[in-house]
Amino acid sequence: MRSHWMKLGVAAAAAAILLAGCATDEYGQRRPMTETEKGVGIGAVTGAAIGALVADKSGKGAAIGAVGGAIVGGLVGNYMEQQRRDFQRVLADEIAAGVIRVEKLPDDRLLVGMTSETAFEIDSDRIKPGFYSTMDKIAGVVNKYGKTQLSIAGHTDSTGSEAHNQRLSERRAGSVRNYLLSANVYPERLSAYGLGESQPIASNDTPEGRRLNRRVDITIIPVVAEG
Repeated sequence: MRSHWMKLGVAAAAAAILLAGCATDEYGQRRPMTETEKGVGIGAVTGAAIGALVADKSGKGAAIGAVGGAIVGGLVGNYMEQQRRDFQRVLADEIAAGVIRVEKLPDDRLLVGMTSETAFEIDSDRIKPGFYSTMDKIAGVVNKYGKTQLSIAGHTDSTGSEAHNQRLSERRAGSVRNYLLSANVYPERLSAYGLGESQPIASNDTPEGRRLNRRVDITIIPVVAEG
């Protein structure tokens, strides 16, 4: 029972924030609501109440509240396929250059992957200014298809110590998350973590393999209604 009322309290707090015309940044500081946020305000209040009551450990409840409701199961495939096509269209130049990849994953998920070599300076977690336009394209599609969660994973090659690579991968994933936050992507939709050198997609024995392993992958997961 106590848990039930705590969830209702979360819903009420979310509603109060929205009705007050304010949102918060990743630090919990108030900021003006965007036009998009105003447009979904009422739906998000309702969604927050529902989401709080069905919240689970994955944060799905918070995401449902933030985006004003989940996708009905039968519509998920088309929703995610349209999103994939939009990513491929707006990122066509980057895909052709081999610096971005867009892939379909099982369970109607998508992967948008970027090479760290292109996005970051060597051994740095600062996104290159020349990559801002690509990040803006990604953010534009992410905001268009708002009923998703984004899991942002940083990866490195095996050069350097394991501890250093782990920290670098975490910082780079965090930088991508922060950029998307600055582009008005809801915080509840975003998670970021580092995997260091533990999940290579190519051999670390060659320069080309190491280049491919230095990457940040965004897995895009539909928020689906239970049923």
